[in-house]
Amino acid sequence: MRLAVYTGSFDPITLGHLNVIERGSRLVQKLIVGIGENIEKRPLFAPQERLELVSRVTRHLGNVEVRTFSGLAVKFVKECGANVMIRGVRPLTDIAAEFTMTMANRRLDPDMETIFLMADGDYSHVSSSLIKQITPLADDQQLANFIPAAIIPDLRARLAQQPD
Repeated sequence: MRLAVYTGSFDPITLGHLNVIERGSRLVQKLIVGIGENIEKRPLFAPQERLELVSRVTRHLGNVEVRTFSGLAVKFVKECGANVMIRGVRPLTDIAAEFTMTMANRRLDPDMETIFLMADGDYSHVSSSLIKQITPLADDQQLANFIPAAIIPDLRARLAQQPD
C-alpha cells in the first residue's frame, strides 16, 4: 500500500493545509496527517484540540487519518510505516527552509522521500500566523476565505480566551 505522511503544527488548520491534504490524499492510498509541536512557536490550540479540528474538516476524505506526535517528524513518519513525506510549499521563501529540512531528513533516514506540493495560488499567502492576526478584525465570511468555516467558532472562542 502506498502510504504518505503530511506533518505540520496546523495551529489552526488553514484552507492551504486542507488543499494539500485533499490533493495529497489523491496521490496515495492512505495519508496520515501528523500534528506536531513547533518548539519555536507558542501554540494557540493543544495537540488534542488540533487533532479534533483537523479530523473534523477532513472527515470527508476516507483515506485520511489524523494523529499527534512529538519529536522528529522523520521518526514519526517511520513509526507510521511510511517512507514518504508530503510537504506543502507556499512562496519561494519556504523553499530554502524546506530544502534544508529535506536534506536533514535524508541524513537521518536515507530511505525517506519528500514530495512537495505547491500551494494553490488562492492559498499561497495564507499562514496560521496570518490567521491569528486577522481573526479579531475579520468577520466570519472574510475568515472563511482562509480557514474552514467549520472551525471559525473554535478559533474565535480560543482567541477570546487569550490575555491581551
